Amino acid sequence: MREITRTTKETNIKASLELYGSGVAKIETGIGFFDHMLESLAKHALWDLEISCEGDLQVDAHHSVEDCGIVLGLLLRESLYPAQGIERFGNASVVMDESCVECDLDVSNRPFLVFDMTIEGAVGEFDAELAEEFFRALAFNAGLSLHIVQKRGKNRHHLIEAAFKALAVAMRRACTQNPRIGTPSTKGLL
Repeated sequence: MREITRTTKETNIKASLELYGSGVAKIETGIGFFDHMLESLAKHALWDLEISCEGDLQVDAHHSVEDCGIVLGLLLRESLYPAQGIERFGNASVVMDESCVECDLDVSNRPFLVFDMTIEGAVGEFDAELAEEFFRALAFNAGLSLHIVQKRGKNRHHLIEAAFKALAVAMRRACTQNPRIGTPSTKGLL
């Protein structure tokens, strides 16, 4: 179990992650829809995840969402590297009603984000554009090359939830243990 506390003038976050858990989550960010997304992420990645975030929600949810991405990314980085005996690459397409989102990722220690989704508006107090901010913060702090692409869909709730679930399944696949692989790179180190 990895743990981290991160305090700034905008947020105070305490979090823990067990990468090979059972999908149990305890999330308290003060942003209902975002809590639901993080719970879905943990459930489908099979992570045990706790996040408690006190943020400046009187301003908006941006700082809380982005900083939770930073913290989760840091926990993932601690859990993943140096990468040994894992598949490394993962992908998943997840359907939620009319929506379908694909996630492809590489546990490469070379952060990158491709976010190709058209979502506008809000789901509750969660501005749809914050999904990209979360994924960017996560990818860059975890050292993931992360591609999230909308294949079809219109409902912003369905699209965002499909993106979080696609990330979860792709991460679970990339982190599948395979001792025959050793270091999953011709460089000899990730």
